[in-house]
Amino acid sequence: MALTIWHNPRCSKSRQTLALIEAAGIEPAVRLYLEDPPSPDELAEALRLLGMEPWELARMGEPVAGELGLKDLPHERARWIELMAANPILIERPILVTGDGRAVLGRPPEAIEALL
Repeated sequence: MALTIWHNPRCSKSRQTLALIEAAGIEPAVRLYLEDPPSPDELAEALRLLGMEPWELARMGEPVAGELGLKDLPHERARWIELMAANPILIERPILVTGDGRAVLGRPPEAIEALL
């Protein structure tokens, strides 16, 4: 199975999710999304696959969310995607994307089991 994980090794949930994938015998492509942020188009596609809106995937507790005033920002999809792509720390993690066009947010890590 072709599988990519948008991973932050400093995040315990992301590490747990990666461990579950590897325990299932799958060697995923690991995208360190903070170092290699998704483009707005990539983020929009991940959101489509997840069935989510950007404000549902945003990490509102991050200091940059406060600096950008996200709490009061109108829910304009394109603007949120642009801000999240420019500030990838705002993207909730981990995100798993399969080669056959499925995706899941690994929060909690057990949420990925249906994908595996």
